[in-house]
Amino acid sequence: MNDYGVVIAPGTVRIERVLPGPIERVWAYLTDSQKRGTWLASGDMELHAGGSVENIFDNSQLTGRDDPPPPKYAKYGKESRTHGTIIACEPPRLLSYTWDEGSEVSFELSASAGQVLLVLTHRRLATRDDMISVSGGWHAHLAILTDRLNDRAPASFWEAHTRLEAEYERRIPKD
Repeated sequence: MNDYGVVIAPGTVRIERVLPGPIERVWAYLTDSQKRGTWLASGDMELHAGGSVENIFDNSQLTGRDDPPPPKYAKYGKESRTHGTIIACEPPRLLSYTWDEGSEVSFELSASAGQVLLVLTHRRLATRDDMISVSGGWHAHLAILTDRLNDRAPASFWEAHTRLEAEYERRIPKD
């Protein structure tokens, strides 16, 4: 498995992670506001097709060791929110919802030998810059999730995001 996300179609990136199980625990970290808030964003989620999703981000406070965001992301230095609608919810295997800007994120989980394969796919990203930013962001957030599930202290979000975004700038093909 490649640690880095890959472009699988125009405007679509996929990142895979093997996480410690059980699958129900990983599902809770995707859907429970308090648990999700430890690695991504808190917020209510109505877990049925057509239900609403709110993600309340505070990336500068996510790990307790974060630097301020780079100037490009200054508006995300404090709390920010996204809203979406659940497209599919099949506990504990599939969660898919729309993202503010009209894109769509899906989490697919499968269990094997006490571990869980998480496949994250973010679709309908309008530009290459969106793909780079989203890939760096998801990569950094998933690193925090992996650390949380392994009872390790995560690295600074913004430091990781800045480094990863530069790497995705090199990896994601120019049109």
